[in-house]
Amino acid sequence: MKVTLDLTDLVTRGEITQAEADKLSKLGARDTGSLGSNILLGFGTVAVALGGGFLFPTAQSVIVIGAILFVIGIALILNKQTKWGLFAQICITNGALGIVGGVSYLTDGSFYVNIALAAGLALAAFAASSGLLGALAVLQFSIALGAGTAYWHGGYFTWVEEPALTILVLAVLSVALTFAATQLPSAYERVALIMARTGVLIINLAFLVGSIFGDHLAQWDATIEAWLFSVVWAVLLIGVGLWGVMSNRRWVVNAAAVFGAIHFYTQWFEYLGANPFSVLGGGILLIGFGLALRWFNVKFNSPTAVAPAQ
Repeated sequence: MKVTLDLTDLVTRGEITQAEADKLSKLGARDTGSLGSNILLGFGTVAVALGGGFLFPTAQSVIVIGAILFVIGIALILNKQTKWGLFAQICITNGALGIVGGVSYLTDGSFYVNIALAAGLALAAFAASSGLLGALAVLQFSIALGAGTAYWHGGYFTWVEEPALTILVLAVLSVALTFAATQLPSAYERVALIMARTGVLIINLAFLVGSIFGDHLAQWDATIEAWLFSVVWAVLLIGVGLWGVMSNRRWVVNAAAVFGAIHFYTQWFEYLGANPFSVLGGGILLIGFGLALRWFNVKFNSPTAVAPAQ
């Protein structure tokens, strides 16, 4: 686990001594020297990969280049070359994107291929202890369920073809990963938690789509109305947010607050429209939400006072 500390501020407040600050500063300086070379190597590798892709503009060449980068990154991590950690992560990320993109293009987004790619990314994520790969695995899995994003002529688009199915499957996956995180070693615990949190983000996206458009279940010739998604989403956000407050889970509270605000404003302008009064009222409420979230984060970070021993 990496932690960012302001040593000068900690010394000024008397939290640590100057000797402790000097020791921590020396420990941090060990990685500083290799950071520049990692960044240069990373940019160079990306440039070489792009050049190779332009020279051989086929999906097969993208897959080959991606596989080479992926193997290099995995090899560095498995051999515990910590000083090349950033370079390894760059190789793995670009390699995974190349492989997934090339294979998806050749198979035209096949369901079973997407599932296989998601499983492969998940295995690689745990093997390399890479949270980024774990997040990509869940995103790839969501594509198999019918979710996706696109960019077209200056516009960004996102869609969820089957919101109810996406919510159900990813909810089960996120709960399972959260439980698994409590049973895994610390390195794997982090990956599992990142995957679970990515699933939670996509679940909220599916609720957003469902709260606007509803969902048609073709298999049963049934329709789930948009208002039902809206009500269930609101209840879950309130319940999960309260649970996060009581269990002192800041990420859960922040996520519930952010998506609660998104949900509120979606419905607010959906029913009230965009007019001066709705914009003014929405702005005032948003300021209130922000101050409340700020209060919680400050309270969460404030050290607990310890009574002196008698």
